[in-house]
Amino acid sequence: GSCGMMVNNKPKLACKTFLRDYSGHMRIEPLANFPIERDLVVDLSHFIESLEAIKPYIIGNEAPALDGKPHPSKELQVSRTKQTPAQLEKYRQFSMCINCGLCYAACPQFGLNPEFLGPAAITMAHRYNLDNRDHGKAKRMSLLNGKNGVWSCTFVGYCSEVCPKHVDPASAINQGKVE
Repeated sequence: GSCGMMVNNKPKLACKTFLRDYSGHMRIEPLANFPIERDLVVDLSHFIESLEAIKPYIIGNEAPALDGKPHPSKELQVSRTKQTPAQLEKYRQFSMCINCGLCYAACPQFGLNPEFLGPAAITMAHRYNLDNRDHGKAKRMSLLNGKNGVWSCTFVGYCSEVCPKHVDPASAINQGKVE
């Protein structure tokens, strides 16, 4: 996902874009809405900070302690990590994000407000909020409901159109608004 760039004014992955699919001239530019470092290289610092802020990992799934010692039960260990296919299906689509940044290049709100968490970070938060093994939803929701969270999205939906993995960040953002 590190080869994102604008191809004829559309966010694309260079590694999946072929010259044979274009006739005439082709215009290659750095990813839109990001500060340009040099040539086609953009500064992804805010993108990475947004991802880190939403804590994209399972939080607080430790077995209960017995007298300050870890729980010895193997069954409890398995129940903390085991999922049914139905539980996995709740968030599977949102876990396919490759962090390429194309959704940020497509997002007019991120272009206007660079402090907006953005589609990928909100999608990743939604993914972990839907995971039955996670206990960090309250921490994430305070960030998602904040000034630069889900309510900043004007729901253009272009982020979902350009996603090379068909993740549908627009859906994750809207679902985050009803949580």
